[in-house]
Amino acid sequence: MNKEVKLEDIVSLAKRRGFIYQGSEVYGGLSGTWDYGPLGVALKRNIMNLWWQMFVEDRDDMYGVDAAILMNQKVWQASGHVDTFTDPLVFCKKCHSRHRADKLENPNKCPVCGEEGSFTDPVQFNMMFETVVGPAGFGGFNSIELENGETYTKPQAEETNIAALIFDKNDRSYLRPETAQGIFTNYKNVVDSFYPDLPFGIAQQGKAFRNEISPRDFVFRSREFEQMEVEYFVHPEKWEEAFEQWRKDIEVFLDKLGLPRESVEEVEVPENDRAHYSKRTIDYEFAFPHGKDELLGLAYRTDFDLANIQRASGKTMEYHVKGSDETFVPHVIEPSFGVERALMAVLTSAYREDEQNGEKRIYLALPEHLAPVKYAVSPLLKNKPELVEKAREVYQMLKKKYGTVMWDDNGNIGKRYRRQDEIGTPHCVVIDFKTLENNTVTVRDRDTTEQKRVEIGSLDSEPST
Repeated sequence: MNKEVKLEDIVSLAKRRGFIYQGSEVYGGLSGTWDYGPLGVALKRNIMNLWWQMFVEDRDDMYGVDAAILMNQKVWQASGHVDTFTDPLVFCKKCHSRHRADKLENPNKCPVCGEEGSFTDPVQFNMMFETVVGPAGFGGFNSIELENGETYTKPQAEETNIAALIFDKNDRSYLRPETAQGIFTNYKNVVDSFYPDLPFGIAQQGKAFRNEISPRDFVFRSREFEQMEVEYFVHPEKWEEAFEQWRKDIEVFLDKLGLPRESVEEVEVPENDRAHYSKRTIDYEFAFPHGKDELLGLAYRTDFDLANIQRASGKTMEYHVKGSDETFVPHVIEPSFGVERALMAVLTSAYREDEQNGEKRIYLALPEHLAPVKYAVSPLLKNKPELVEKAREVYQMLKKKYGTVMWDDNGNIGKRYRRQDEIGTPHCVVIDFKTLENNTVTVRDRDTTEQKRVEIGSLDSEPST
């Protein structure tokens, strides 16, 4: 039975089985931050590796980069983020809670204290985390002496607002709110180093940071997250065919994530709702437990970013077509994926409940190539040395080939099966007394719970995908 999945189902399983924990939980947590446990980081890496293999390694027109998180502030000025990367913020005058105005269920009622008509007028709140680069401000100092001889401790400076005088505006930087700009700023480097034929893409995976007003829905909207983005550079007159090809490629990727097609909807974003840089955008919306929401986006960014860089830096971003006199600033197609949103969609799609032997069973029907653990190996009885020794041999054989193999001898076999089902392990291998007689083992299938005996040697083959 694949019931309607609730958010609390996913959150509970993620915490219980070591996928995702609240950030800084031991100290009471920090809103909008999450830590990935052993199984969560494995699932996350599998998703990211699948994306990288499909969109970078398996293609001849793609180049990978890994740009710095901290960038010159001019990057964010030229891109428009300093002026326009904002959300509408309202305060409740009664309980002093803060909310994103366009996400309130009732714009006149505070969801925290229930007071009506208590909100301030919306103000535009810039979501970039600002920081200072180098020994500007107090930094690691406890006090500072000004040119006039006056000395201020840090608390004194904050009380008198003198701290503002010792900050140089040129020392300001930001934690990047997206990975795309690191790609655009390296466009010329890649062209100069490799001179690729058009069309070509530059891909990047990495951390991004947004000071969200109201982090919500588990890892769906958080303040620290990871993105997987491609900027695909095309001839200005050929953007439409590239856009359509990316639609097909995205569909294949979503299939490989195991997302049911009926759970994904392409939404053509109307002009007044598109980002300022976009001439066409499709949002791919997924049926998350909290409702239908954006999973990823596909945008036609024209030459907005490269033209801005050219104007702000004074360096040409034009591409010279090989063997011709034609030069132009390329246009860009951008498929942008959020890792955490993909992971939530995968968990939602894989979550199952059924009944086995009169008991409720929870399991994750993960695609085998995404499962954090491919095999679990168990001796039937852990107090029988001969079974444990043989099980260790099988474990080492599978571990050497697949890496993600778990040893499990805790509790009875039924409990081991339930535990492995919950983390999505496709195959449980049990070494019993027949193994010692004929070198066969029992292999149990996660989804069907069917068991069959197979030769140990036949385990050493690629699992089906």
